[in-house]
Amino acid sequence: MTKPRRTPPDNAREQIRAYLAAAPPKARAALRKLRATIRATAPQAVEGFSYRMPGFRLDGRPLVWYAAFTNHCSLFPITEKIRRTHAAALRGYETSKGTVRLPLARAVPVALVRRLVKARVAEVRPRT
Repeated sequence: MTKPRRTPPDNAREQIRAYLAAAPPKARAALRKLRATIRATAPQAVEGFSYRMPGFRLDGRPLVWYAAFTNHCSLFPITEKIRRTHAAALRGYETSKGTVRLPLARAVPVALVRRLVKARVAEVRPRT
C-alpha cells in the first residue's frame, strides 16, 4: 500500500501559486493563513485545485476548499450538520448553504477554522 501524497501535483501547485499571487494583499495573507491552518489540522490531506479555487482532498475525497472574495474569504463545504453542531462558534460569521464567510476586516479565526476542518475530517473519514 502506498502512502497518500502530501504535496499537490505540479499543475495544482502552479494553479495555487497563481491564485494566491492574483489575490489582493489582505486577501492573500488571509488565504495563506487558511492554507497553513488546514495543512496543520489535516496533515494527511493533499492539496489540489478545482472549482477555480485551492482546496484539499482526504483519502481521495473532497475535504475543504477556500477562496477570496472582495470582502471575505470563504471555506467550503460547511455542511448543515457542521453548522448546527458549531452554531455557537459560528455566531458572528455569515454562513450559507455550504460555506462560512470570514471577513477580511478581521483576523482569520484559526481556532474556528481548526474546529471546522476537524469536523470535515470526521465526515470524510468516519470511524468504523
